[in-house]
Amino acid sequence: MSNPIPATLIPGDGIGPEIVDATLAALDALKAPFVWDRQIAGLEGVTTAGDPLPKATLDSIRRTRLALKGPLETPSGGGYRSSNVRLREEFKLYANLRPALTVVPGGRFDNIDLVVVRENLEGLYIGHEHYVQIDDDPHAVAMATGINTRAGCRRILEFAFEHSIATGRKKITVVHKANIMKALTGIFKETAEAMYEAKYKGKIQFETVIVDACAMKLVLNPWQFDVIVTTNLFGDILSDLVAGLVGGLGMAPGANIGADAAIFEAVHGSAPDIAGQGKANPVALMLAAAMMLDHVQRTDLATRLRQGLSATLNIDQVRTGDLGASPSTAQFTQALVARLKA
Repeated sequence: MSNPIPATLIPGDGIGPEIVDATLAALDALKAPFVWDRQIAGLEGVTTAGDPLPKATLDSIRRTRLALKGPLETPSGGGYRSSNVRLREEFKLYANLRPALTVVPGGRFDNIDLVVVRENLEGLYIGHEHYVQIDDDPHAVAMATGINTRAGCRRILEFAFEHSIATGRKKITVVHKANIMKALTGIFKETAEAMYEAKYKGKIQFETVIVDACAMKLVLNPWQFDVIVTTNLFGDILSDLVAGLVGGLGMAPGANIGADAAIFEAVHGSAPDIAGQGKANPVALMLAAAMMLDHVQRTDLATRLRQGLSATLNIDQVRTGDLGASPSTAQFTQALVARLKA
């Protein structure tokens, strides 16, 4: 038995508690070494503690530097900012890692194996926005400022290069819009080109692609890509597009990684319309837990979890409703646990 690893657990809102419980059952079957500190956030945080990110939750992540979380609902009104964005800012989680791997074959696209690396802290997501009033219209003009720094570009690009090489990837595609946003995304493109020439040439293939062309190529021939690295807004859009190639957000795990903490999550929403009905697909969060196991150097357990998921979905043919079948969240979890214990 390996040493216990403290980790923060945030069940989240809506279907969050259901898919978190399912994921914990799978991790327990693997005898994963995590020791959980259960905390609250999102809508439950507002209801219970008056804050979507209570101090106790933040303190827990500062202590464990590792978290698994379900989807969070941002309360409407009241001036609440996205809890996900706040978490990224609070812990400087600069790298958003979104793999897309075909787990259930036979869809429109098959044999997909892509990774999107998204910068998490800069660009147009920094929230510098305001309105300008003209006459009696207080919202006559809307303005937003995007900021990309050389240091921020280097940080995410180095992460992408190093992660790609360490995991045996063959090619990196840097996605930009430097033909139009010559400064804001030009700095990202030129920094990538300089880093490649100085440090990574000969170690991995390299190309740059304009974001609109990249989106078209992803739906025409996604197999030409391997690792995509890009700025915040483009990464947000392209990572969801890539998730669509492998069955949607129910199959899409995510990791937010910084120098001092890492938070793993299902990237889909809280789906309050189906909460408590046993319809939720826990695969995305389970795949996020596999990424978390990789992160703590337990690739043996991560591999067993991924193999168990594949066998449950494809050999046993146990799939939730979003994948075209009828089993409940609990039935899927029971089938997976039986696989993992076999």
